[in-house]
Amino acid sequence: MLAEIITIGDEILIGQVVDTNSAWIGKKLSEIGVRVQQITSISDQKEAIMQALTAASARVDIVLLTGGLGPTKDDITKKTLAEYFNVGFKQDADTLTRVTAFFEKFKAPLLPINKAQADVPENCTVLQNKNGTAPGMWFEQDNCIIVSMPGVPFEMKYLMEEEILPRIKQKANLPAIVHHTLLTAGIGESFLSERIAEVENNLPSHISLAYLPKLGQVRLRLTALGTDKKSLETEVQGLANQIKKLIGPYFITDADLPFEKVILDFMEARKLKLVLAESCTGGFLAHQFTQHAGCSSVFEGSAVAYSYDLKERMLGVNHQTLLTYGAVSAEVVEEMAQGALAKYHTDYAVSISGIAGPDGGMPEKPVGTVWIAVANKTKVISRRFEFGYKRKENIERSAANALLMIYKLLTEDYAS
Repeated sequence: MLAEIITIGDEILIGQVVDTNSAWIGKKLSEIGVRVQQITSISDQKEAIMQALTAASARVDIVLLTGGLGPTKDDITKKTLAEYFNVGFKQDADTLTRVTAFFEKFKAPLLPINKAQADVPENCTVLQNKNGTAPGMWFEQDNCIIVSMPGVPFEMKYLMEEEILPRIKQKANLPAIVHHTLLTAGIGESFLSERIAEVENNLPSHISLAYLPKLGQVRLRLTALGTDKKSLETEVQGLANQIKKLIGPYFITDADLPFEKVILDFMEARKLKLVLAESCTGGFLAHQFTQHAGCSSVFEGSAVAYSYDLKERMLGVNHQTLLTYGAVSAEVVEEMAQGALAKYHTDYAVSISGIAGPDGGMPEKPVGTVWIAVANKTKVISRRFEFGYKRKENIERSAANALLMIYKLLTEDYAS
C-alpha cells in the first residue's frame, strides 16, 4: 500500500513552523507496512489543496492531510474537502457534544465558529478527537482513502494511533515488515559502504538497506517485506550479524537508539555517574543527555564555564594554565575534566573548549579548533579537532565527537 502525506499551512512553507508531523506519520506507516511515496507541503489556498488531492489520489492508495481544520477563516481544509467531493455539510452530534463540554469545562462561551467545528462533509466518517475540538475525517472514493487531521501534533498523533492506523490495518492486506537498525560512529558513509559491500551487493530483492547519516554517526536500516514475519526476523538478524562483523570497531548497537541513550544505558547498568564541563558547546551536550527520561540515574549535570574566571571557580582550572596555554588547549580541557570529577564526585567526566566562530580565531588556533577531554578517576584523554567556520555545525560536531570519546573510554574500561 502506497501513501502520500500532505501538510497544509503557509507557516510551514515560510519556515515559521517545522513539519515534524510528516516524519512521525511516515515512521508509523512504515511500521505497519505502508510505504510513503511522497510528502507534499502546500499553502492554505483552495486551489493548492484541490490540485494536491487530485494528483495524490491518482498515484497512491491513501492520502493523509494535516492542518487547516481550526475554527478561524484561514482554516479552509474542511470547506475545500466538501467542494472536492461535491457534497454539503452535516452536523455531527458526538462532535457537538464534545465541543460543548470542552467550553463548559473552561467556563467559556460557545461561539458560533466553535460550534461549527461539528459541521463536517456529508460523505465522511467522523474520527472523534479526544484531544481537541476539530474531528478527523475519513473519506473513501475510487479505491483511494483520504484522511484529514488537525495539524496540532498531539491531536494528530491521537487520531493516528487510536483511529487511523487500526482502520488501515483492518482494511488493507498489509505485508509483514521487519526493520533492523544498526548504529555506527566514527566512520564516514562512503567508507562504511566499502566495508559492507559484500553483504549489500548480495541482498535478496525483498530486503533493502538504507544509510541514515548525521554528524559523526551513520545508521544502517535493513528493511524486509514478506508474508512470514518470524522468518523475516531470522533472515534480517543473520544479515545484521554479518554487517556487524564487517563494521568491526565502528559498530555501536543494533538497538534503534540515539548514541547518547546508548551511553546512558551502558552507564546505568553499571551504576556509573557522569558530569560535563562545557565551554564552546554552551550546554548542548547536556541537552543531548537530558532529553531522555530517566537520565538522572547517570547524569549529574553540566558546568557551563565560558569565561576564564568560571573555569577557575567552577572547575578548579589553574589560573597559570589558562594564561600559559589559553582556554582552547589540551592542558585546560584536561584540568576541566579532572576538576569536574573532583568537585562533583562522579565516575566519568567530559570537557569541551573551543573556538566555535565565526570569529575569535588565531593563526595557531583557527576558528573551528576544539579540544575535548574525557576522564575517569585514573586517566584523562584529550584530543584536538579542527572543524570549520560554521558555529552551529562546530557545536554539533563537538558534541558528536565527545560522545564517541566517552563511549570508547567506557567500553575500554569495561571490555568483557
